[in-house]
This record gives sequence, structure tokens and C-alpha cells, in this order.
Amino acid sequence: MPVLRAEETIAEQLRDGLSRKMIVNNTLMTVVVDFTDGPWEQPEPPHSHPHEQTCYVAEGELIFICEGEEDQHLKKGDMFSVLPDKKHTVQLLTRFVRLVDNFTPLRQDFLK
Repeated sequence: MPVLRAEETIAEQLRDGLSRKMIVNNTLMTVVVDFTDGPWEQPEPPHSHPHEQTCYVAEGELIFICEGEEDQHLKKGDMFSVLPDKKHTVQLLTRFVRLVDNFTPLRQDFLK
């Protein structure tokens, strides 16, 4: 069974204030996303992808915005899901937010 230990895994820096760590098997990936540049006055631009997604809010608070749904104020311990091809985004309400995302099928765009 593959194991990634937090203290031994180097996060991939995507931009200032945004990093991620991933564990991947044949059909499922889990991605830990750390935002350190909140709070934001505006949400990020919406995006979509052909993957099913679930997300657990491990730290912080945010507004989750999903096409066709009411905006949701979420905090540590809350979860959300996104159906394939639905436009969605977040707006950070706290300085630090940690999300734990799960995707199926694999996000090939995340893999090197």
C-alpha cells in the first residue's frame, strides 16, 4: 500500500499562496490543496472539468460557488461535491484554507 508521509513529501508550488500534494492510484486521486493568501475580496474565476470531485474542508473558511446552486459558506469539517463539467470556484474567507479533493477519473492535467 503506497504511503505519503506529510513531513517527507514536498508540496508542488502552483503559484504564490497555493500548493498541493497528491496521492494517486489507478482510478482515484486525492489532492491536498493549501491556500495561504486569503482572505480574498473576490472569488477566483470559475472553472470546470470532466471529473467527479468531492472536497473536505480541513482548515479555514470559504464560500463555495457552483453553477446552478446557492453559494455556500463552508468551514472546517464541511464537504462539497461537484458533478462533471459544472462551473465552480471558491472565495477564501480566512488567511489559510486546506482542502482535501478527490477526483475520478484521474486529473491527467495534475500529473507530470
